[in-house]
Amino acid sequence: MVSGLCALFMGVAMAQVAFPSWGPGSQDGVEAYVQPADTPDEFVPLTKKALAVQVAPARVDLGEWVPDKAGSTPPREGMLQVGAKRASTATADVGALGRQLQWQTLSQGGQVAAVSFVTRGAFGVRLGVQIDKLPGSALLRVYAQGQREGAFQIAGQRVLQTLELNQRAGDNSPAGRTWWTPGVDGEEITLEIELPPGIPASTVQMSIPSVLHFYENLSLPIDDGSTQPQASEAKIGESAYCELDATCYDQYDAQRNAVARMIYVTAEGGYLCTGTLVNDKASSATPYFLTANHCIADQTVASTLQTYWFYRSPSCNAKVLSSATRTLKNGATFLYGAETPDTTLLRLNDAPPAGAVFAGWDSASRTRNEPVVGIHHPRGDLLKVSLGLLDGAANCTSNGLGGVRCVSDSATSMNGTYYRVRWLQGTTEGGSSGSGMFVGGKLTGTLTAGNAVCTTGQSYTFYARFDAVYPAIRQWLWAEPTTPTPGTGQRSAVYRFYNVKTGAHFYTISAPERDFVISAYPDFQYENAVFYAYPQPTAGMSAVYRFYNATTGAHFYTISQPERDYVISDFKDFKYEAPAWYAQTGPGNTATPIYRFYNVKTGAHFYSASAAERDFVIAEFKDFHYEAIAYYIWTTP
Repeated sequence: MVSGLCALFMGVAMAQVAFPSWGPGSQDGVEAYVQPADTPDEFVPLTKKALAVQVAPARVDLGEWVPDKAGSTPPREGMLQVGAKRASTATADVGALGRQLQWQTLSQGGQVAAVSFVTRGAFGVRLGVQIDKLPGSALLRVYAQGQREGAFQIAGQRVLQTLELNQRAGDNSPAGRTWWTPGVDGEEITLEIELPPGIPASTVQMSIPSVLHFYENLSLPIDDGSTQPQASEAKIGESAYCELDATCYDQYDAQRNAVARMIYVTAEGGYLCTGTLVNDKASSATPYFLTANHCIADQTVASTLQTYWFYRSPSCNAKVLSSATRTLKNGATFLYGAETPDTTLLRLNDAPPAGAVFAGWDSASRTRNEPVVGIHHPRGDLLKVSLGLLDGAANCTSNGLGGVRCVSDSATSMNGTYYRVRWLQGTTEGGSSGSGMFVGGKLTGTLTAGNAVCTTGQSYTFYARFDAVYPAIRQWLWAEPTTPTPGTGQRSAVYRFYNVKTGAHFYTISAPERDFVISAYPDFQYENAVFYAYPQPTAGMSAVYRFYNATTGAHFYTISQPERDYVISDFKDFKYEAPAWYAQTGPGNTATPIYRFYNVKTGAHFYSASAAERDFVIAEFKDFHYEAIAYYIWTTP
């Protein structure tokens, strides 16, 4: 019997074992797929116009953080806790935060306000923003002290979509209505709120009752081209001495580019695990992400997820972080989870960055003594590789706190829903939880628990067997492709702008057009991706037609051919441009509605994929007449 955390694993003297980069497949299994080089980012740098406004934030100083040794809620076993929640009485309810925000009027008629939080001694901070009411066209900016030019900017509609996932999953509690901001380094964080013209400050009703204080240093120095290592002061870089730098193992390049470091927030605090991007039968580029259930077990926690990609050294054994690293900050959709075998399948809410790999996998059962490779982020460190042997199998049961008890039938048995691994080189530690085990280059397990350390060869690591989990997640990973040819027909983001002069919205599926509008039209306020659709004709999809009204300067979109023909024949001010994107005329295939409004004052139409934004517009803007569901799209890639 072995009882342990995902934090403790093993390593022994090097053995002469060949670790192939590829191997046999099975009747259900897929090869890897690489995210194209031209994949655009959703969150683009702020424009000079946005930075031109000087904002003096109110300041809330929480003082020094003192660990609660009594621990009203015990830390979860099997996970690496890296941050603790702190209460903020000064912003604990809508009225309290409202008294902190000092709104100032912008030159074009909008308003802006900001509030900063200081939690002394923190290596980083995140804010838990509880949303009661928020305009979809509000812009929220998050940045560290003195780093406004690098602010993360997100539109209210994108925040509302995240919280809707929690509510659809049945969480209507304050936690389900809380948006956790991306983290910033240092002990001070600023939240800035900008409203466009015509949106009163009274429509912002939110509070910040909790602040997440990171007491572990999750940052490493970025490679600046110098030859001197700078990571000696990075506390989180102190993984076990026998860990192997993944950058030294180019034969596992595809597998390491599929692995991401995870940071997320639970009721107890901030935690760290590892997960793997996995491919599906159609190579559809749908960002399915596999990790451990004891890391993320519900939608509300999934919504807090940040994933760190290419989080490794730029060269073998360099003790700095590659400048190629990228972070996704918009959470994930919870698809499936089970305590045993300990597995969670997510779908990331953002497209993975260019170059990320959707790992291949194999649902065949593995045999004893096969070489295995583990790729993970021990203690949140730069990416590591561990090399070992599949030593047997076991059955593991959860204790309800993230820890497990594992029992093997015998030393050589392959019976059980977990694989038992003995490491020959490297090990795994806290933060490695949820990482993948690869056999022959394909994903075959997800890390659950163990007691391996660098100094002993008689300890083990346990992985939830992919073949045991596969029947439950097959509906996603082996779904029939929606297009005739695998690797084509991926959905793309549709981006939204708000014209502060006309009050109309503009939508485009073209990232180059988006970037041109950002650079050339300062009156168009960028509001991130609003939904996902198909950029090219695709089986089962219908064209959404785009018109430009030369009189009002607004665009009109319809999926109806009769309406398209009617507008062409009867409304000469509307210039037909082309199909804008392709979507569904009815529900199904995980699609969600697009709601359509008509502004009786301006004659422009407005479209939203957010039910919360729909309800907000109906309640607050009487000039907007709700028409109907226009068609159906997707809220994730």
